[in-house]
Amino acid sequence: MAQQKGSAVGFVVLTWNSAEYAEKCIRSILRIESRPVALFVVDNGSVDGTVEIVEALAAQDERMRLFKESENRGTTVSRNIALRNLGEEVGYVCILDSDTIVNEDAVEALIALLESDPTIGLAGPTMRTSAGAKQLSGRNLPSLGIKLRKACPVSAIAEKGARMERPSAEIVNGVQDVGYLLSACWMMRRSVLDEVGMLDERIFYAPEDVDYCVRVHRAGFRVVWCHNAEIIHEYQRLSKRKLVSKMNWEHAKGLVYYFRKYGYLFNTDRVFDEYKGYLI
Repeated sequence: MAQQKGSAVGFVVLTWNSAEYAEKCIRSILRIESRPVALFVVDNGSVDGTVEIVEALAAQDERMRLFKESENRGTTVSRNIALRNLGEEVGYVCILDSDTIVNEDAVEALIALLESDPTIGLAGPTMRTSAGAKQLSGRNLPSLGIKLRKACPVSAIAEKGARMERPSAEIVNGVQDVGYLLSACWMMRRSVLDEVGMLDERIFYAPEDVDYCVRVHRAGFRVVWCHNAEIIHEYQRLSKRKLVSKMNWEHAKGLVYYFRKYGYLFNTDRVFDEYKGYLI
């Protein structure tokens, strides 16, 4: 395993027409004083003033670095741009959506959890909207059955799909093992990133979070939901805005690629056939 690097947290924030949210997200990161912070923002061709907002903030704080893309390159290619530019001072990596607001207590709780247990490779907090609605931050791995049930217009069937998605592992001291975490907020040691590698750029938008968590599991690490850490996530759900859209098309393609890559449609245990010690 690669040696741990510095103590700074490298925050990776992806923006795309995020003018409504970006400033609050960035300012919440820059308010952290418990340890050094490095902030990498990658903009995916925003046309709503997001770039101007981020540029103005970057001009005021040398800890920020902005990468500007001319078009929307998805979540994997864009995040990898920042991940490949992390400095040696970065010992922890936090991937965030631009519609999140973090806080020092949550950041330190996630880092403390990683420091306390080397078997944990990826940790995420509880996420709530600003109105207080709790989100399912950690989930069971997807299957075709879950996806079809959740998409069904019959509410009873859709609700069953949602229940199947809920992780069943016991919560111990606020920590729960899960199949995957929503990538709106991930915290990992830099050494885990070095070992697992970059996001799979053959996936444009989703399920890049599922794919990466499977790879973390296969590298011999646990993926956990830290219920004792909380942040705000407004949860835009871009793929839900229109039934027929580029995002939904890319999501469908990503799912087909994911299921082919790991060789299952219904039995998620097959993902872990060679890794029984890390089966959720």
